[in-house]
Amino acid sequence: MKTLTANEVKNLLEQGKELNIVDVREDDEVASGMIPGAKHIPLGSVEARTSELDSSKEYIMVCRSGGRSGRATQILEEKGYDVTNMEGGMMSWDGPTE
Repeated sequence: MKTLTANEVKNLLEQGKELNIVDVREDDEVASGMIPGAKHIPLGSVEARTSELDSSKEYIMVCRSGGRSGRATQILEEKGYDVTNMEGGMMSWDGPTE
């Protein structure tokens, strides 16, 4: 499983890279803020909503601490997606949120 730290993701965004971030936290968790531009798909819906993801793109999975996004990364890897897990999740994120 590929991983990036929260700082590496923040640095890529600051360099102007267009990232496809998927936040797999629950509704009440994302209400407290998401990484700008992130798409919200709760972990329990990831398999059912893969049609919303483009298999030709690379995705970065995010959750609160890195565990659920790790599971989402495994699910999507098994389906042939290019996915990376953000280690430490939003607990490690010190960048902007929306």
